[in-house]
Amino acid sequence: MAQFKEHLSVEVTGAFSPHARGPLTRAQVLAHFAYDDRPVPARADSALGDRPLAGVRILAVEQMQAVPFATQLLAHLGAEVVKVEHPTQGESGRAAQPSIRDDDGRAVGATYLRNNLGKKSIGLDLKHPRGVDLLRRLVPHYDVVAENFKPGTMERLGVGYDVLAADHPGLVYVSVSGFGGLLPTPYGAWPAYAVVAEAMGGFYSFRPEPGRLPNIGVAGALGDIGSALFAAIGTLAALEGRRRTGRGQRVDVAMFDAMLPLMDMVLFNPSIGIRDNSLAAWPGICTSFAARDGLFVVQVGREHQFERFAAAVGHPQWLADPRFATREGWSKHLDDVIRPAVERWARERTKLEASRVLAEQGIVAGPSNDADDLRRDPHVRAHGMVLEVPRPDGGPPLHVAGNPIKLSGSAEPEAQRWPRLGEHTDEILARDLALGAAERAALREAGVIG
Repeated sequence: MAQFKEHLSVEVTGAFSPHARGPLTRAQVLAHFAYDDRPVPARADSALGDRPLAGVRILAVEQMQAVPFATQLLAHLGAEVVKVEHPTQGESGRAAQPSIRDDDGRAVGATYLRNNLGKKSIGLDLKHPRGVDLLRRLVPHYDVVAENFKPGTMERLGVGYDVLAADHPGLVYVSVSGFGGLLPTPYGAWPAYAVVAEAMGGFYSFRPEPGRLPNIGVAGALGDIGSALFAAIGTLAALEGRRRTGRGQRVDVAMFDAMLPLMDMVLFNPSIGIRDNSLAAWPGICTSFAARDGLFVVQVGREHQFERFAAAVGHPQWLADPRFATREGWSKHLDDVIRPAVERWARERTKLEASRVLAEQGIVAGPSNDADDLRRDPHVRAHGMVLEVPRPDGGPPLHVAGNPIKLSGSAEPEAQRWPRLGEHTDEILARDLALGAAERAALREAGVIG
């Protein structure tokens, strides 16, 4: 994607610019994008090279979100990802709600739709001995096997790490589960969704408010996505290790473990003497304020910031007021003095306008965005962070978050849709195992493949 610089040269067409080609200033780009609802199309620049993971093959025995998000990210970076799904039911994410009707007549759930772009699907029954045999024969053709079943499930199916590594010593085998499978845990038998990992990792103990229960799931499926990011990093580390040594290894990520570094202050703060993690106990201003069209957030934690903040909102007299002589005073008088004054200042401004005025004075501020704000935001669109995926039922396109990793020497791929169930079964079995049409037909008749 083109990057904002003092001037940027991009190729633009049609309604995206009055220019056919040429240098656009940053201001011109921002001014145009501020009122255009359409996302910036991805550029396929022939001068750029292959994506960095081109040639890496991943066999994903995955479900729902934790591993599917990780492998989708790796697919964005160029890996070929082949999903192994039940031949008639598919993986469980397909049954999530809400759903849409695919062009093969099957319902496809929201969890599946946003975590499987650009992948291939092979229908394979791993409860059938011939399905297990096919998987084992496929594995040597792949660099990575990724799975997120409950520990022990793959072993019971006969396709655990030890079995597959014996077939393919260079295999990188990636597992994500609630509590891990490599090290001891008293919770190994527990089922785990994202909210369990988030709760056990301390998310819901942070920023307590008297008389109010914690807002469960406030970050969506952070327990899944955070774990997925660590799984992707582990995958890349193991692939680099194999490049140096020739040996593969198992990568194991516990969702519980992944939450601790994401919410590291819960663990760290008591060791440095902080026992109260509530916002009321934090010395300074860290809150949201109301503007004309919604909320914007502000964080002021240092004296020079407070000086700028007071001047920006029209109250420089606060600097001589003894109530505001300390950071503790700012927080003590937030609701009775500061909030009413700031919201009077902001009531004729949009949340973006208020944030811009403050940010231009070096004050940490930003609008609290919703889906419409994100879709129209010039930064989001210029960075290709909204992927528009056409719906087969003719409805408005699906908006899926794009890849935040931008690479200077690799082309940004066009958004690709999710796979139909078993869409690539024949292709994969013919290419990797040289199975002919008659063999595939017999396997399909026996219910082994779909």
